[in-house]
Amino acid sequence: MLNFDFTNPTRIVFGEGVIARLGKLLPEAAQVLIVTGSGSAEKNGTLAEVRAALGERRHETFTGIEPNPTLETAMRAVAQFQQGGFDYLLAVGGGSVIDAVKFIAAAVRLPGADPAAAWELVRKGGRSVAQAAPLGVVLTLPATGSEMNNGGVLTHAAEGAKLPFSNRLLFPQFALLDPTKTYTLPTRQLANGVVDAFVHTMEQYLTYPVDARVQDRFAEGLLQTLIEIGPRVVQAETPDYADRANLVWSATLALNGLIGAGVPQDWSTHMIGHEITALHGIDHARTLAIVLPAMMDARRDQKHAKLLQYAERVWGITEGSEEGRVNAAITQTRNFFEGLGVPTRLSAYDLGPETADAVVAQLEKHGMVALSEHRDIDARKAREILGLAI
Repeated sequence: MLNFDFTNPTRIVFGEGVIARLGKLLPEAAQVLIVTGSGSAEKNGTLAEVRAALGERRHETFTGIEPNPTLETAMRAVAQFQQGGFDYLLAVGGGSVIDAVKFIAAAVRLPGADPAAAWELVRKGGRSVAQAAPLGVVLTLPATGSEMNNGGVLTHAAEGAKLPFSNRLLFPQFALLDPTKTYTLPTRQLANGVVDAFVHTMEQYLTYPVDARVQDRFAEGLLQTLIEIGPRVVQAETPDYADRANLVWSATLALNGLIGAGVPQDWSTHMIGHEITALHGIDHARTLAIVLPAMMDARRDQKHAKLLQYAERVWGITEGSEEGRVNAAITQTRNFFEGLGVPTRLSAYDLGPETADAVVAQLEKHGMVALSEHRDIDARKAREILGLAI
C-alpha cells in the first residue's frame, strides 16, 4: 500500500426528509445564495423545502447552471454573490451544480468578477486557491460524488476547454442526501449516474496491485452493488427506496477519497472523456462509457493483474485462459453499460475516426500528454484508444 494523507471534513446527513435539518447546519446569521440548475428543483418542490428550512435567513437564488457548468454562467453567480453581500453558498442539484459552486466559492474571494483571473484558478488545477467562501450541498442527482470531495470540473466555452480543479478549501461543510429526491429524475440521468459512479470506482481500482486489500474490497463492493441495482434503478416503473439509497451512497463513496487512499489512480478515461464532451456536447457519463472499455483493451498489458482480479471478483469469471478472462471482463463491462441504455461506441453519436485527431489536439493543447497511473498515455496512445472506441 502506498503512503497517504486522507482527510474528509464533509458532514453527511442521509435519509428521507433530511432537508428539514438544513437550518441546524447553517450559521444563524448566514446570508445564503442558493445555486441550482435548469429549474427542476423548483418544479419538484425541492427549492420550496430548502427555502422553508432556511427560516428567517436572508437568501436569494441563482438558477441556470448547465449540465456541463461553464465559466460564463458561473461568473454571473459570482457577481450576484459579491453584489448581494452574501457569505454562504448552497448548491441544490447534482455534480454540475456542486462543481460550479466550488468554483464560485473560490472566485468570489477574488477582487471583482474578473473571468480571466477566475479561470486562472481552474487552469492551475485549483492549486492557487488561497481562500473560499463556505458551501453546503442539497443533493438531487447521484453521480459524481462531488458532494463529499474537494474537486470539480469547469468548461470555458469560448476556449473549448473542460478542465478539472481541486483544493482542500473546497470541501462542502455538509451534504444532505435524501434518496427520494431522485424519484423524479429521467431515466437518462439515472443511467448516467450509475455509469459515472462505476467509472469513478474503476479509475481508482483498475491500475496495478499494491496489496491495498481494504481499498480493493471496498471498490469491488461498490462495483458489485452498482451492477446489481443499476438495471433495476433504470428499468423500474416505480422507484424503490432501497435501490435509490444504495445508488446515492455508492456514488458518494466512489469519489470521497476513501477507496483512492494509498493506491495508484488512473484518470485518463476522464481526461479523454472531458475533451469529447467539450467538442461534441455528449453527456459526461456517456463519454466515460465510450472510453473505458477501449482503455481497458488498449492497456491490457499494463493492467493485466488487476483485470484478472476484476474479472474474478466482480464478474465471477474464473475459467479459461488469462487472455480469455480479460476479454470477457471487458465485454461484460461494455454489456453492462449498454444494458443501461448507454452506448459504448463513438459511432452511436455519428462520430468516426476523424474524432480522434480533434480530441488528441485538445489533449495536447491542455498538456494532457502523460496520462494514466504510469503517465504513459501520450498522443499516440490516446489516438489508439479512441480508435478502439469507434
